[in-house]
Amino acid sequence: MEKPRLSFWQIWNMSFGFLGIQFGWSLQMNNMSAIYEYLGAKPDQLPFLWLAAPLTGLLVQPIIGNWSDNNWGRLGRRRPFFLAGAILSSIALIFMPLSGTVWMAAGLLWILDASINISMEPFRAFVADMLPNDQRPRGFAMQSFFIGIGTAAASLLLPFLLKRVLVHTGADSTHAIPAIVRVSFWIGAVAFFSAVLWTIVTTKEYPPDALEKARLKTAKRFDLGEIIEAVKAMPPTMKQLAVVQFLTWLGLFCMFLYFSVAVAHNVFGANPGEPAYTEGIIWAGYCSGAYSVVCFLFSPFLPGLAKKLGKRGTHALCLLAGAVGLISVTIIHNQWLLFLPMIGVGMAWASILSMPYSILSSALPKNKMGIYMGIFNFFIVLPEIVSAFLFGWVMAHLLGNDRMKALVVGGACFILAAILTYRVREVVVAESDVIAEPVPVAKTA
Repeated sequence: MEKPRLSFWQIWNMSFGFLGIQFGWSLQMNNMSAIYEYLGAKPDQLPFLWLAAPLTGLLVQPIIGNWSDNNWGRLGRRRPFFLAGAILSSIALIFMPLSGTVWMAAGLLWILDASINISMEPFRAFVADMLPNDQRPRGFAMQSFFIGIGTAAASLLLPFLLKRVLVHTGADSTHAIPAIVRVSFWIGAVAFFSAVLWTIVTTKEYPPDALEKARLKTAKRFDLGEIIEAVKAMPPTMKQLAVVQFLTWLGLFCMFLYFSVAVAHNVFGANPGEPAYTEGIIWAGYCSGAYSVVCFLFSPFLPGLAKKLGKRGTHALCLLAGAVGLISVTIIHNQWLLFLPMIGVGMAWASILSMPYSILSSALPKNKMGIYMGIFNFFIVLPEIVSAFLFGWVMAHLLGNDRMKALVVGGACFILAAILTYRVREVVVAESDVIAEPVPVAKTA
């Protein structure tokens, strides 16, 4: 079936749910290291405590991708998973800031990550389901746009407003976790559910054709053998992108794990329990909001830039901008100057959230879109697993627990990923194909 071209507002509606998903992710990324430190964790323990995120992604995303590929019900193919994930994520967001111990917070992180992945994974396949190939860069760029807005709202606007409403920004006498963090998570629960519900209500999925209906009648909702077979049969383009993704996200996790606490310790010169430490965490959230503003401002220009430089060239350029941003943070000691590196980080973030998926979706057969998008997530979560098991040792023995040096490692990973982007071969699989039979495309496609 030839897919119709969608209008700007149709693409807007189908992508709007990502605003809520990213609101939840941003609260987690900006606050979990600090929550662990509020509850008594040490710097070299943080990577291990973050292990919930990659393991749940590794398990949940391919299962949900395979299940959604083989699903059709009253809500459609992908939307039932949007709804289930939004409900579970909202519940986890409510309880997370009420944690009384490190291990309670770690357990809730497992639940939160699994729930967010249930909503998020089908959203990637949703773009490929709904849009013709030439509109997919615009669809994924729109997701980046909403991811940028969601991050900015959670990281910049929300703490800015709450700081003026709530009296206490340090640890309360009744709870180790500050009130501003607790209220932020509760607002995030409402934002997550509301945004995802908007997409569910406003966007209808295309019903399966006769051939697809026949396949769905005999297809298993979850087939481990099919997942294993899909891993073995990954298209060459996906294998090449996998290396780029691995290095990119290894760099990102260095930033996610240590940027906020680096700002609190190295720029604000404070330790957990001191008012200045919380001020530093909040300021790091402002910086995250700043690169997210750059992300959503820059995202609309990505499709045009990809036409001129190619998707690979665009992605490599943005990764290099991000590397410069991360490395330059280490020589800044003025809190206001921290906003300058966020320009490069924001450009990289916009491309990371769109270009690899645009390249990948063009190279995948239509009936494997969900499962391969889930498998592609392996190369986001595997670097985090590596970080969880090894980076604590690196921090303690090689970097002297200097959180800023972790950002330099992140920048170096970005540079290597940018170089390897040029190994990726862009191809297009016809809409009618159910197995990958790629046709090379021009560099400027």
